[in-house]
Amino acid sequence: MERPKIMEGEKVSLAVILKEDKDKWFLLANDRDIQTFLNDGARIYPREKFDEIYEVSKKNKQKMVDFAIVDNISGELVGFIGLQGINWVSRHAMVWYAIAREHWGNGYASEALSLLCKFAFENMNLNKIWARVYEPNKASQRVLEKNGFKFVGRLRKHVYLPEFGYVDELHYDLLRENNKGSMGFSFSGCWL
Repeated sequence: MERPKIMEGEKVSLAVILKEDKDKWFLLANDRDIQTFLNDGARIYPREKFDEIYEVSKKNKQKMVDFAIVDNISGELVGFIGLQGINWVSRHAMVWYAIAREHWGNGYASEALSLLCKFAFENMNLNKIWARVYEPNKASQRVLEKNGFKFVGRLRKHVYLPEFGYVDELHYDLLRENNKGSMGFSFSGCWL
């Protein structure tokens, strides 16, 4: 099945998540270097969990919007990104993203986040996007800051990470009025 692209950047596009993405999701979700910095580093996901998450995402578009991140040249799935906890009254949502380890350092997360911000502000009419990141995750902090997110708070020693002990949870946000704006992306449809 051909994967519909929703927004296209120079390196990557945001695209529809397909059932066929189960194997890539399974590897990403269970990669300890990735999982350490997502929610619960002790969690282990079975392949079948993808089916549950996929169905919840399809049924719950009022609270979450998720995308595949696809390399524009190879067409390879390199990660996932999305918004969750969408609050339509206050017009905000929390962003999350995960890039496969073999694609780290290529600028994919930064560009995918830029595309997602454009989508959220222009197509969903959100006023704010926020993120939480654990203090040892310097790469994710740089991704947020490159995209104009501002550090807004710290929960001290809030999360236990097996390799780091208790760490601070840092909070960032980006307001619509502070968004850097378009960086030459083309819009190819709307998905909600």
